[in-house]
Amino acid sequence: MKIAVIGVGYVGLVSGVCLAEIGHEVTCVDLDAQKINKLNQNIVPIFEPGLSDMVATNRETSRLHFTTDLEDALKDAEAAFIAVGTPSRESDGHADLSYIYAAAKSIAEKAAKPLVIINKSTVPVGTGDEVEEIVKSARPDLQFDIVSNPEFLREGAAIKDFMAPDRIVVGVESEHAQKVLAEIYAPFAQKNYPILYVNRRTSELSKYAANSFLALKLAYINEVAELCEVVGADIKGVSKGIGLDPRIGEKFLNAGPGYGGSCFPKDTLALVRTAQDHERPLRLIEMIVSINEYRKRAMSRKIAHMCENGVKGKKIAILGLTFKPNTDDMREAPSISIIQGLQDMGAEICAYDPEGMENAKHILKDVTYCDSALACIDQADAMVIVTEWDEFRDLPFAEIKKKMRKPVLVDLRNLYDGQTLKAEGFDYQCVGRPLETVMS
Repeated sequence: MKIAVIGVGYVGLVSGVCLAEIGHEVTCVDLDAQKINKLNQNIVPIFEPGLSDMVATNRETSRLHFTTDLEDALKDAEAAFIAVGTPSRESDGHADLSYIYAAAKSIAEKAAKPLVIINKSTVPVGTGDEVEEIVKSARPDLQFDIVSNPEFLREGAAIKDFMAPDRIVVGVESEHAQKVLAEIYAPFAQKNYPILYVNRRTSELSKYAANSFLALKLAYINEVAELCEVVGADIKGVSKGIGLDPRIGEKFLNAGPGYGGSCFPKDTLALVRTAQDHERPLRLIEMIVSINEYRKRAMSRKIAHMCENGVKGKKIAILGLTFKPNTDDMREAPSISIIQGLQDMGAEICAYDPEGMENAKHILKDVTYCDSALACIDQADAMVIVTEWDEFRDLPFAEIKKKMRKPVLVDLRNLYDGQTLKAEGFDYQCVGRPLETVMS
């Protein structure tokens, strides 16, 4: 099938490449000419394991194309995916749908034949109805269907998630639309991956509900971790003990500095606003948003507590900036609140991240960026592990101790054993473990 993908951000690029990988002919469209030029040279603008190779392979087989010309992309297309951003509006936290509406209007104006328009972006309930009205108004003569098909991609594992999905959710309002989507996803049906056909509004809500539930698990385990520290329990054991219950499950029960990224913060807030607009407030989700914001800022105070007489004038080494490993995404990363909190207390910050530093430079100012973990901790008064990159799991602590002014490690991802670090002469603090068992 010939498919157009409008928007070559994270979701659009991964989706377009993977649709080409399963055999469709895909043309990805974006207004950013510089981005398109780079992709036509096999230069991928985001870090996602395996994506560069897939771009090159599918361009070589002529199944994947990149262009700024929407009309050309739609010329022979049977389906068009909208995959543009829906950031939170700064004024009120609602999802900003202006990019969705602009894309829908442009598609309507440029479409040359009957078309199934598929919304891949994360949008509030009822957005599909609004898109339908926009297309009708722009092109009363056009035969079209509007479909909701939310993405469930984890950054750092997006290709695996697309190619081996735990579910594909499709919101349709006509038999024709369902037939087209069934053809698009036929390779997955043949492998017995679950494909759930529901109405459009159900599909739209499913994405927000899923992300909010996962955010709930993270907020919950972080609250329990706080209690563990003062009652003498170990959060790792608690997480394992409750996660073995199949009704709960082990995933998303790792305590840490709070959630971030492009999805959870904006999606939980957008769901809160949608519920309020419909006079059905989701009090639990409102509390999750509050807990997470407090959690991220509180981590700077935890770090300051480990530094004798506070952090004013002291050098704090931050290892890991991105909101999770295997991505260069800095959106809503806990490191931002942590670093800004430390800077407000007068700390000098140096930082290292394997992939995220270029993006971090646009957000975090007055930070010294280093080219390695060892360079970052040199003459530091404390080191803090914020993101659990694999290279931080086996650090040379004997060498590190010699380089630091004071051997203080705050491990916000619980990568290390406190007793071992204590034996090596470190003051060690993590999250959710009894204080007396991990501190010197």
